[in-house]
Amino acid sequence: MSIGIIIGFIIAVIVLAAVVAAALNFKKKNSKAAVACICVALVGALAIAVVPLSFKTVQTGEVAVVKHLGLAKEVKTPGTYFSFWLTDTYDYYDTKVQNVDIVTASYSSDAQTMNVQMTLQYQVMNDKVLEVANQYGSLETLQNRIQSIAIEKTKSILSSYKAMDIIANRASMSPAVEKAIIDAVGEEYFVNIVAVVLTNIDFSDAFEQAVEEKMIAEQSKLKAEYENETKVAQAEAEAQAKLKAAEAEIEIAKAEAEAKKIAAEAEAKANEIIQQSLTDVILREKYLEKWNGELPDVLTGNDNTSILIPFDENEQ
Repeated sequence: MSIGIIIGFIIAVIVLAAVVAAALNFKKKNSKAAVACICVALVGALAIAVVPLSFKTVQTGEVAVVKHLGLAKEVKTPGTYFSFWLTDTYDYYDTKVQNVDIVTASYSSDAQTMNVQMTLQYQVMNDKVLEVANQYGSLETLQNRIQSIAIEKTKSILSSYKAMDIIANRASMSPAVEKAIIDAVGEEYFVNIVAVVLTNIDFSDAFEQAVEEKMIAEQSKLKAEYENETKVAQAEAEAQAKLKAAEAEIEIAKAEAEAKKIAAEAEAKANEIIQQSLTDVILREKYLEKWNGELPDVLTGNDNTSILIPFDENEQ
């Protein structure tokens, strides 16, 4: 309950008691006491008209600009104050964060229309409320001015982008718009911009349908390209596998040929060594090992040549 109401109730009780006392004194023929009670009642009635209405309470989260005979003179922070209500008036300003929902139409750089919905949050500077009162008269007037700036800057930012870029980069639009509004407002309007969020951007139905069809076509194209690339990759993989197999067979053939070559060279080398080691003495010994004791003096070959078998008398 307001302190003004409580004090008014107490004064009213006193006035009522004074009136009752005055009536009783008149009945007792005590005119002096009756007049005194009437004076008390009159003073009390005057107090009821002045005192309760002169108590002002400023709630938490707001400040009040005190105007004396219409001139803003001071700012009151949360609390209860006594100011004569006939000369002093209180204008209350909400110092909590204010939410402003804005809806406006805009254009992209390629002349596509869009409806923009945004939320602007701002907070009045507590120490600048007196300036707000003197320059704008009320918080509502100031808010309308800030809203106009926000709309102007939002349109300016969005008009620098093509419609497709706005659709593709909606998440990055809010920071750009917020920065533009903060720079435009600055400290000139005695508020702090807390946040600016683009909650929705709607293009025309025809444009949205065109974008959807384009995206479907692009997805189909990407799918076809992917399938084609997959087939090419598979064909290349198969060709590579066949090439590797062919190279492996070639390497195996080379190895086998090399092995045969090495074997032939080894055999030839062995024959050469054997041939070099077969002297006349060794050949004669080999012959004698297999001789049956009946050796003709002359042997005739197929080409009618005659070979005389040497004979050493000492070996008999």
